[in-house]
Amino acid sequence: MLFKPDANDKDADKRTAPPKRSVLSRVLGRLVSLLITLVILGGLGYLGWLAYQPKQGGGGGRGAFGRPDLPVPVLAATPRVQDVPVYLDGVGSVKALNTVTVRSQVDGKLIKVNFVEGQDVKKDDVLGEIDPAIYQAQYDQAVAKKAQDVALLANQKLDLARYEQLAATNAGSKQQADTQRALVAQQEALIKADQAAIDNSAATLSYTKIVAPMSGRAGLRQVDQGNIIHAADATGLVILTQLQPIAVWFSLPQQQIMRVNAAAAKGQLAVDVFGNDGVTVIDTGKLTGIDNQVDPTTGTLKLKAEFPNANYQLWPGQFVNVRLKVETLSQAIVVPTSAVQRGPAGTFSYVIGEGDVVTARPVTVTQQNEHDAVIASGLTTSDRVVTTGFANLADGAKVVIGKDDGPPAADLAPRKRSRNPDGKGGGQGQGQGQGQGREGKKDWPGKGGEHRGRQEHSEGDQKGQTGPAPAPAAGGEQSGAAKQP
Repeated sequence: MLFKPDANDKDADKRTAPPKRSVLSRVLGRLVSLLITLVILGGLGYLGWLAYQPKQGGGGGRGAFGRPDLPVPVLAATPRVQDVPVYLDGVGSVKALNTVTVRSQVDGKLIKVNFVEGQDVKKDDVLGEIDPAIYQAQYDQAVAKKAQDVALLANQKLDLARYEQLAATNAGSKQQADTQRALVAQQEALIKADQAAIDNSAATLSYTKIVAPMSGRAGLRQVDQGNIIHAADATGLVILTQLQPIAVWFSLPQQQIMRVNAAAAKGQLAVDVFGNDGVTVIDTGKLTGIDNQVDPTTGTLKLKAEFPNANYQLWPGQFVNVRLKVETLSQAIVVPTSAVQRGPAGTFSYVIGEGDVVTARPVTVTQQNEHDAVIASGLTTSDRVVTTGFANLADGAKVVIGKDDGPPAADLAPRKRSRNPDGKGGGQGQGQGQGQGREGKKDWPGKGGEHRGRQEHSEGDQKGQTGPAPAPAAGGEQSGAAKQP
């Protein structure tokens, strides 16, 4: 059965239904929500900027680890006065002082080899022998020919004596005596030629023994025993090289020509050659020659030095680093190389003044190496310069000078991350505190030292207590110095 709704009910529904929202009200609601979101994000960004701001200014001359109330820990050194040698560095190659390719001077069969590969030989040692049969026969033939001509000359001299006696008594012709005298002179010249042939045959026979023309070290054998060798062979029997003394050829830039010539005019120049590590000097020699022209392809000048090579440290064909001593700077001011810093305006050093406040002072460097730098101007022997700890250092910063008792020990592996008594990790400050306080390599005076003293006292109290240990004060140095219970 269907009932018709009453009109009064419809009016009541209209009164109780919520009114529809207009478009304007919806837009305003969204704008308000967006504005609230932007305000929240801005506040979070501001808080993040405030949290990041101390870290940003930590390296600008404040104390260690970004704390303005602590001085920067550094190490310092005092300039010293000493004589400093001036070197010119170059790269060169080792070459034998003399190299000889030993060849045969005659053709024949190699019947004997009298050396071992790599053996040191002396001058005139027999290195090999060639079959001498043919050359011995030629020598014997020349000797026999001379004996024949000597016998003929003796007979002609007797005939000459007879013809001269007959010509003196007019019993014989003077012409016959003169002719006989000419035959005797001819025969004497023939005998001299026979002697020359004997000498030539003797020399050729001696060439069947291959001898060392100099003292040196034999290389690898080029011809084996039993082979036929010829005087025209390019390879030869063996190569001899003279290793003691030995030569090094090296190059210097053409800009150093005048400096080298001026130094060489004053006397003999010393040359050092380095080992494979590039640091150790393995031999010291002298400069023996300067090339007469610059290589146009490289713009370098070749020089030659001679070394004793007593222990065979140098070997032909080896590439080496060389330094040539050209002069000595007398009474020069020297500082550690680490004390010289470089900035946009040039080189400078941090000088520690009154109240342990550092000042950046420009310096002029004459020369420097891995360890020392020669200062031409800017420093005196009464100054103190900073050598380490530049990360948190700036002009006008206050520093605390530590003691460098020895070289720091290198960490072979990362340190284990320990936790503080309050359960928080130590972080970077803890690792640095362990390196300074626990290892004992560097002892910083001042606040850091007092702080460690309080920490050690606290540690002693903690060992005697049964309750929980008191929480340490904030700071990377404290957490690093405190020992875990």
